[in-house]
Amino acid sequence: MGLMRWLKGQLIDIVEWLDDSQDTMVYRFERYDNEIKYNAKLVVRESQVAVFINEGKLADVFTPGTYTLETKNLPILTDLKGWAYGFESPFKAEVYFVNTKQFTDLKWGTKNPIMLRDKEFGPVRLRSFGTYVIKVEDAGKFIKEIAGTNSTFTTDGIIDQLKSIVVSRFADTLGESKIPILDLAASYDELGKFIENKITPEFSKYGLLLTKFLVENISLPQSVEEALDKRSSMGVIGNLNQYTQYQTANAMEEAAGNPGGMAAGGMGMGMGFAMANQMGQSMNTQQAQQAGKDVPPPLPTNTKYYLAINGQQTGPFDTGTIKTKIAKNEINKETLAWKEGMQSWTKMSEVFELASLFNSAPPPIPKS
Repeated sequence: MGLMRWLKGQLIDIVEWLDDSQDTMVYRFERYDNEIKYNAKLVVRESQVAVFINEGKLADVFTPGTYTLETKNLPILTDLKGWAYGFESPFKAEVYFVNTKQFTDLKWGTKNPIMLRDKEFGPVRLRSFGTYVIKVEDAGKFIKEIAGTNSTFTTDGIIDQLKSIVVSRFADTLGESKIPILDLAASYDELGKFIENKITPEFSKYGLLLTKFLVENISLPQSVEEALDKRSSMGVIGNLNQYTQYQTANAMEEAAGNPGGMAAGGMGMGMGFAMANQMGQSMNTQQAQQAGKDVPPPLPTNTKYYLAINGQQTGPFDTGTIKTKIAKNEINKETLAWKEGMQSWTKMSEVFELASLFNSAPPPIPKS
């Protein structure tokens, strides 16, 4: 087996690397006993750099092109070997091809939530993830600091270390930015550029260049997001009192369409409006109390109604006056009534507060 490798090495005089992978960063060219022929051809393709290592020391670096390996093309190696007058025999050197293309879609994300203090919501926990792009900027430094003597080095060998740097600097930047949580989504690009500038010097120590950093998402815990959804819904609703009245009116309309609910339709409508007013007042009181205000309970009021008598608008009358008019037979259950907050004129029999007055009124005095 050793003889065959030696013979194969003697027949090959082209040093090159064709990369079929998507994640290989460094490849060591395999030669028997690391021997390279004099006048051998070195082919370095675009997005590659060839690095010669002699006895553990960095020698020559070749950029894209085709080279004939001889004394004038190996100045550093010639100096290390002491080849003052050239050479014609095979020489020993390790050749590493370094991939200088951009490695894209490298993912990062927070393993644990980042604790922050927000002005509006107080202490919160955030998670985030995104992608970044790197390329080898200094091949010699990258081999010395990261790849070492590995025959093949892929992105998997460094991705965890880079991810730790990214997440750590992201947490620092997010805390220092003081950006309100609700405004973070509008600041992804600014955050990405700021973090990119902050991380670039650290990547440079490894011979790497950070060419792009993207923040794809910053999220809150699910329970907090649900609370925000409810808060947004309240903002969309607007006036809770009017919304409650609207919902009550819809419910009564559905009840009126139910044959079993027709008999109670009038009473239900009046009760619905009364409930809507009470709920609206209760909600307004609660909101004011949450805002830190001392709000006394609402004073009882005697609601006044306008009445349509003989085709004319009269009033407004309080319930006491209306009760007297009922007793005098000046009005009846078919008389139309209206008060502030009602959408239209309604028969008194369909207004709960007025319908109850007919039950309490004494019957008319029989005529003699």
